[in-house]
Amino acid sequence: MKLPICIFAALSILSSSLYAAETPNVLFIAIDDLRPELGCYGATQVKSPNLDKLASQGLVLTRAYCQVPVCGASRSSLMTGILPTATRFTTAATQASQDAPDATTLPQTFKNAGYTTLSNGKIFHSKEDTQDRSWSQPAWHPDMSGLASLDPETTRRLSKKKKRGLLYESPDVPDAAYGDGQVAQKTIEDLRRLKESGKPFFLACGFTKPHMPFYAPKKYWDLYQRDKVEIANNRYLPKNAPKDLVGSGEFRSYHMGDFDEKSEDFDRMMRHGYMACVSYTDKLVGDVIAELDRLGLAPNTIIVIWGDHGWHLGEHTFWGKHNTMHLSTRVPLIIKVPGKQAGRSTAIVETSDIFPTLCSLAALEVPKSVQGRSFAALLDKPNQPFREAAYSRFNAGDAIITERYSYTSYNGKAHMLYDLENDPYENENIADKPEHKESVTKMTSLLKQRMQEAQQYKKPSGKK
Repeated sequence: MKLPICIFAALSILSSSLYAAETPNVLFIAIDDLRPELGCYGATQVKSPNLDKLASQGLVLTRAYCQVPVCGASRSSLMTGILPTATRFTTAATQASQDAPDATTLPQTFKNAGYTTLSNGKIFHSKEDTQDRSWSQPAWHPDMSGLASLDPETTRRLSKKKKRGLLYESPDVPDAAYGDGQVAQKTIEDLRRLKESGKPFFLACGFTKPHMPFYAPKKYWDLYQRDKVEIANNRYLPKNAPKDLVGSGEFRSYHMGDFDEKSEDFDRMMRHGYMACVSYTDKLVGDVIAELDRLGLAPNTIIVIWGDHGWHLGEHTFWGKHNTMHLSTRVPLIIKVPGKQAGRSTAIVETSDIFPTLCSLAALEVPKSVQGRSFAALLDKPNQPFREAAYSRFNAGDAIITERYSYTSYNGKAHMLYDLENDPYENENIADKPEHKESVTKMTSLLKQRMQEAQQYKKPSGKK
């Protein structure tokens, strides 16, 4: 017996709706060098209304940590769900295709499940990394790099070693004049095409700012008054810090103009530039999410906002990442899931946990190589504990972070212990104080466990 056309159409619509409900889209937004310097994380100076709005609608993870505080290594770990070691995921130029050649990547998992997977901007450090197996189309980058200048004055003077221009510029140009603005435009165009296709998608969108150099349209610099910018009050090395603790020298690869690196004016300029770039990126994120809403895709789209590592803004005289201090390893992580209530969680999570969490939310099997754990349960009960400790490492330093302590061992030859409860800014290393011997012993044991766990993934023999 033939069904009446109207009943057949109704059943088709219902079937399509049920399929959509079971197959959520994913909008995966990466922001380079963004520490939790956002209003939703309690940063009072920065203006980040769009990210704050999303945070009010989703789950804000306040104790999320990256596994390596440097771009390429951090992203390779996140995108494979595999932990780093002293020989795996180690540098800014790290590629997952080299260090974990047989690992199924996060977008590859969704691609294998029938999703259209697209990458715009900086997701992996190199757009060629695992490109063929991860993405439905070649990864897209704007022609303009994050180093490109739009103000002729910027390159009038060049740094001695790298021959780079000024560390900062603020030309009066539209958002799309810079590469990040073009990434937002391309992502918006892709959302429209994906809407038309009707197929589930995993759309990755990666912004380079606030990574140095601090180049952003003038209107974002104008959001802040330089003379009112607050600077760090701990512009000195931690007491008892080992000589192994050093900061990033990346900022010195640019020309500093007429600023003295050791002056308060320099600190204000650097913070001003960082916040201007954060506000610029915030606006671009807002544009992408607004288009998702306009197209009616938001009710069935998981949105993830993540930073690849933290960043120092003059604290301890550091500018950048490249160490295992709390400001280098702690990252912003916000996830909005259809049908889930907004909330905040202080549970400790790792960026390696993002991979299995998204698989869980999309009802996909987690590849065996993944070492992270799904924190999907936190969406329903944000206050429950998740991990006892997070693992992070950089160069010779292996670190473990618990609710109260941050501990780093430098090949067992030097170490640092900070009491995050009583010394949240990590101003004094207490690792060698007798009264903290028991804490050091426990942290050392936790660290050893995670290092052993990291070693469980073995790169196939014969693979380079």
